Amino acid sequence: MIVRPRPTFLQLFFIMRGSVVPRILPQIFGFAIYSAVILALARWFSLDLGVFNITPFGLVGVTLSIYLSFRNNAAYDRWWEARKLWGALVFEIRNLSRATISLIADPAEQRGLLMDALAFCHFLRGQLRKIDSKEDARAFIAAGADTAATFTNPADEMVRRMGRRANAQRRVAGMDTVGFRILDERLASISAIQAGCERIAGTPLPFAYTLLVHRTAYIVCLLLPIGLISTTGWATPLFTALIAYTFFGLDALSEELEDPFGTEANDLALDGLCRVCEISVFEALGETPPKMLPAEKFYFS
Repeated sequence: MIVRPRPTFLQLFFIMRGSVVPRILPQIFGFAIYSAVILALARWFSLDLGVFNITPFGLVGVTLSIYLSFRNNAAYDRWWEARKLWGALVFEIRNLSRATISLIADPAEQRGLLMDALAFCHFLRGQLRKIDSKEDARAFIAAGADTAATFTNPADEMVRRMGRRANAQRRVAGMDTVGFRILDERLASISAIQAGCERIAGTPLPFAYTLLVHRTAYIVCLLLPIGLISTTGWATPLFTALIAYTFFGLDALSEELEDPFGTEANDLALDGLCRVCEISVFEALGETPPKMLPAEKFYFS
């Protein structure tokens, strides 16, 4: 995730960190060169393209804008819902920390349950990003990370493990039914958050929308120079490049937001959110918390 001060007017034109421009440079330069070739051929062979005007392309452009708007809104909704789910996870981890300290008398059991919760956060992050987060979880549960990693869904196993710890406190340590219910409700909420994240990660936007936007954008940019030459002349490649930047830029941004759990510039800072949970847990236990992860050139991972 990119978090930076508002850029100045001049900086707006040169900032690349967090921009989609590097991803769409092939389309921008490709269509600019293509339109220059069309323009050169029209001038060389004295072709009269005045019969073509921009009106039909404007109508198609409006239609494409509607497609892009819908796709970008849907992608941003996924990104924002994912952020709300991880915000809710931070909230539930803090609630679980407070309830654990209040309801479980044994400090070792308090720490064991809360370390399981932190391991859950890292396993969930690894599953959503499709990376191996076992070593991160090992820092909190040692060899238990190897056992959890053998399961198809390690994060879910950590929720079950916390449930077994809470149940052991009810049976052995004499925790009353109300206290057990409080802890179980926190675990149920954490499990619901996990399911919500898995739903977003496992259900991409319908492929037909992506295909429709791509086809329409390429067709518009391929035909656009023919309609522009009679009105913009030698500036046709410039205007074609600007329109390609708009269409393909919005498309690239929606693709990036569609998967909010990745590691691209505009994806969620899951590493930082896991660290927020770590700070909350260690402070609840009365231990020295780790420092917040720093940004690298305004980028939080």
